[in-house]
Amino acid sequence: MNGDHGERVRVESEGDIVAVRRAVRDAAKDLGFGTTDVTRIVTAASELTRNITLYAGSGEVRWREIDSRGTRGIEVVFEDQGPGIPDVELALEEGYTTSGGLGLGLPGAKRLMDEMEIETECGKGTRVTVRKWLRQPRPSGQR
Repeated sequence: MNGDHGERVRVESEGDIVAVRRAVRDAAKDLGFGTTDVTRIVTAASELTRNITLYAGSGEVRWREIDSRGTRGIEVVFEDQGPGIPDVELALEEGYTTSGGLGLGLPGAKRLMDEMEIETECGKGTRVTVRKWLRQPRPSGQR
């Protein structure tokens, strides 16, 4: 894994969602992700940043390039000191919501990305880490 800490955006209002979308989109493009994967990454980042504003009020989003066995990707971390998630399994069910929304934030982000880890403690906060790996182009002549 790349040891560098990447970049970050402090999230304190819904307006910061736009800043996160723009910054993560630019980072994903710079890494070589295609349009479809950039859209997936940006959509997941939007949902998870919205969760910070909705449930914790403020937090931070960090991203960096990662490398595992020669495969490059992007890792985005969403962290807050909010109330935490009492039941992660339940929160990952499509349609479950405590905010009156559609309940697609966590399960939608998980579906859009290759990997997702959730660390949470009630009363202390939540850290959601998502990763998307660059697809290797097929060698010419292979289908």
